[in-house]
Amino acid sequence: MSEIHRTSPAEGDEEHLGFAHENLEGWIPALSTDAEIREALEKAFDYRGDLTITLKSGQKVEGYLFDRKIKGPSLADCFVRVMPKDGTDKVSVPYSEIAALAFTGRDTAAGKSFAAWVKKYNEKKAAGETNVGIDAEPLD
Repeated sequence: MSEIHRTSPAEGDEEHLGFAHENLEGWIPALSTDAEIREALEKAFDYRGDLTITLKSGQKVEGYLFDRKIKGPSLADCFVRVMPKDGTDKVSVPYSEIAALAFTGRDTAAGKSFAAWVKKYNEKKAAGETNVGIDAEPLD
């Protein structure tokens, strides 16, 4: 199985929320079994970046996976829906047609956890800043 790089809170962080955010950027999972395909696509559904899906036909679909449907026990009964990066119509891809998957886009949620916000908030308060609130950070 491919190695997944995990990030975890730095030593000394005041707040640990009980989980480690997986850094999936650049990950190309093994899709040798039905279970590996299902697991990789569940991670892809939670990923906040673009993916590249290579179909068994050789065609590639690059974009954001925004939905998945599991309608039965076989891979042919399940599919993902992707908003292609090139702006064309949304695409449905059966699990059974996926030959490869790559997490090619930047994960826009990386480093944007509540724990990271609390740390930044505490640093600003300690520096004497006022009017420190819950403001969204730019996604770049």
